[in-house]
Amino acid sequence: MSEFIHLHNHSDFSLLDGAASINSLVNKAKEFGMNSLALTDHGNMFGIPKFYKECRKQGIKPIIGSEFYLAPESRLIKSGGEKTARYYHLVLLAKDEEGYRNLLKLSSFGYTEGFYYKPRIDDELLSRYNRGLIALSGCIGGEIPILIINNDLKKARDRAYFYQELFGNGNFYLELQNHGIPEQKIVIQELVRISRDTGIPLVATNDIHYTEKEDSIAQDILICIGTNKKITEGKRIKFEYPEFYFKSQAEMAKVFSSVPEALENSVEIANKCDLIIPMPGPMLPEYQVPEGYDLQSYLSEIAHKGLEKRYESITPSIEQRLDYELSVINSMGYSGYFLIVWDFIRFARQSGIPVGPGRGSGAGSLTAYSLNITDIDPLEYG
Repeated sequence: MSEFIHLHNHSDFSLLDGAASINSLVNKAKEFGMNSLALTDHGNMFGIPKFYKECRKQGIKPIIGSEFYLAPESRLIKSGGEKTARYYHLVLLAKDEEGYRNLLKLSSFGYTEGFYYKPRIDDELLSRYNRGLIALSGCIGGEIPILIINNDLKKARDRAYFYQELFGNGNFYLELQNHGIPEQKIVIQELVRISRDTGIPLVATNDIHYTEKEDSIAQDILICIGTNKKITEGKRIKFEYPEFYFKSQAEMAKVFSSVPEALENSVEIANKCDLIIPMPGPMLPEYQVPEGYDLQSYLSEIAHKGLEKRYESITPSIEQRLDYELSVINSMGYSGYFLIVWDFIRFARQSGIPVGPGRGSGAGSLTAYSLNITDIDPLEYG
């Protein structure tokens, strides 16, 4: 049995399309003994932080990506209406931090410059932000597969050469998918032929949209909600074949037995991706404290002075409560944050700018009450 890694996967962050939770995807990878897993949601990277943390937690290497919408011409052309709006699918995976930052830029430009029914990018953006990325040619909604289905084989090869040159040798793969859809068989045959003639490598994926095979019904309902259709309607968008689930290595080996190198290349790609996303924690302006103090000692001093002004008699339980809160604030690295808020609230009060009494969980903080950030006594109200 060949080893295999899933590189084309959609979670429920592919809104009203994906029916797999991030936890269920990662759990399934763990169950099958896969040491890596990718997330490639449609047109967004909303689920990446949760996916990254869950993979790390379970000892699985996270491969960060997205399935982008690619405008046929320019992302800036926005005309024709929804029925004629065209776009192709293209999967991009980050090899390293530079690739991750380029994914973020491409995703942002897709929304801020290219949005037309979908957040679209184009060749011009790809030419600027392609470093550190691996590209897969996509499902049958990808540009090259669509050209093949339309029998424009010369242009399909030209675009394959274009992507290979754009991303560099070893960074572009022709993507094979087989869910039993008749058009996919045509696409597979031609992609294998292109690969044999050009040397552009193949990779097998399964375009996961749900975790278990029986979840196809739930995914179909999501599509109906997203397209405003009833499940009983005949003419509507639907996945005709319930094969878009998280398949095991053995199942994938059976589907792609004639092209084992496409399975092996999934592992090769996973090995090429080695990304550590910086998690620096709170990044706040550096609050300048008086000489002889640090953030913690200065916050403690003004909080205790404020406590004396708030209460006529300070009992040991009140003192303990404040010291406990300060210890939590310090351990979380939020001393500077409290000082910043104290400073601008103080300025507002001194300048005659109205300040509210406080709201939400913040009004439960004795530290905030002592600093005059809030005006609600948390002890009086429990």
